Amino acid sequence: MSGYKRIFLDTAPLIYFLDEDINYAERMEQIFQKILEKKRLLLTSAITCTEYLTVPYRTQNTEKADIFFEFLSDCNVQIHAIDVNIAKKAAKIRARYKDFKTMDCLQLATACFAECDLFLTNDRQLRQFDEMKCSTVEEIVIEDI
Repeated sequence: MSGYKRIFLDTAPLIYFLDEDINYAERMEQIFQKILEKKRLLLTSAITCTEYLTVPYRTQNTEKADIFFEFLSDCNVQIHAIDVNIAKKAAKIRARYKDFKTMDCLQLATACFAECDLFLTNDRQLRQFDEMKCSTVEEIVIEDI
């Protein structure tokens, strides 16, 4: 499948890009450039905010937290709240995929409710999920975005 319209960003790809990860920052920059060029809708959940912001808040790095929110704003990333319907869907996912972590199930459930057609992660295990395409940063074909 190519030409994804609604792309859910898991936390790891954002960390790689914003924290200039030596292995993945350049690749993430290419991915984000293509997403913005093709005007794809970017989505994530409040979970991503919690996961990303923990270190900046722990280290009192307000600049890093500001950069995170600036990125979300500049790229028009929609942030979805977790509600009871998402929690129920996450429980069903976790029941089916016993090795998936709760936070990952909440992310996947949010992506399902947001009708995403691509879940961009770097957790290889999540590729088992069969309700939408789940791709790692390494595996995503940038031309297919």
